Amino acid sequence: MPKKIFILAEHKKGALKKATQELLGVAQGQNVSALLIGSEAQPAANELVKKGVQQVFWVKDRAFDSYHPEAYATVLADLVQKEKPELLLGTASSLGKDLIPKVAARLDIPIVTDCTEFKISPELKIRRPFFSGKVLADVVFEPAPLVCITVRPNSLAAGEVSSTAGSITELTPSFDFGASPVQFVNRTQASTDRPDLTEASIIVSGGRSLKSKENFKFLFDLADVIGAAVGASRAAVDEGLASHDMQVGQTGKTVNPNLYMAFGISGAIQHLAGMRTSKVIVAINKDAAAPIFQKANYGLVGDLFVMAPLITQEFKKLLHKA
Repeated sequence: MPKKIFILAEHKKGALKKATQELLGVAQGQNVSALLIGSEAQPAANELVKKGVQQVFWVKDRAFDSYHPEAYATVLADLVQKEKPELLLGTASSLGKDLIPKVAARLDIPIVTDCTEFKISPELKIRRPFFSGKVLADVVFEPAPLVCITVRPNSLAAGEVSSTAGSITELTPSFDFGASPVQFVNRTQASTDRPDLTEASIIVSGGRSLKSKENFKFLFDLADVIGAAVGASRAAVDEGLASHDMQVGQTGKTVNPNLYMAFGISGAIQHLAGMRTSKVIVAINKDAAAPIFQKANYGLVGDLFVMAPLITQEFKKLLHKA
């Protein structure tokens, strides 16, 4: 059982991400340190300290505000070598999927990515999907001084390490950004208050059957009522009905919500690979033979343009938003 754990913590505009809080829950009772990067991260650092993380390392330098793979990997790898943890934990987010394997390669340490089940006590128990989620396998590490694991968001219960507050250490790493072959150009921020797809507990998703970009308003209206993120199939994205950042599937985002509502999505293998681990799947499709119904917990056969407004109205009544 690991005695010393190091967590790559993530925040959004200073707010600690829910996926990081899930890592704290699984690390309960352990000796935990964490790294936060970004000039806005102090509120997240304070929250980590309150949740019992023994030592929070914070890179405050604004030069690190935008993700730079080489700079971040250098900071994390150097810190891991100095602190010598037995387990490096991260989230299988866009950041974690890129950064953690990079650090594992640098330090030549074993790694298991995108786990959907993970326990530390009394020993490491790891389960992850293979072959686009068709197989779930239990993974066992050979004895090693350090191992890496990334966990899919919404797989674990959020929690805290202990009731004893820790401390914050500000880091001032040096990195020659100008000499790096990777250069930051710009960042486009999505202007929405809806939850991020990869962390959302409820997702409303649409397929090519919506026929036009304007018709996605049916799903946005429903999402606004129930506090959901909005996704799309690859077919819908390819036809310009939805933006690529909304794509769920093997070549899009992998999601793991408590509730996934699929409107007009046939259920192609490519799409199922990105959402088959959803806790509850509800399919709405006028084709009773659509493959999505074989994976759905609940199915409604009907025209989505009729069903979506009706479902929205029912939720409004249930949530007293009518």
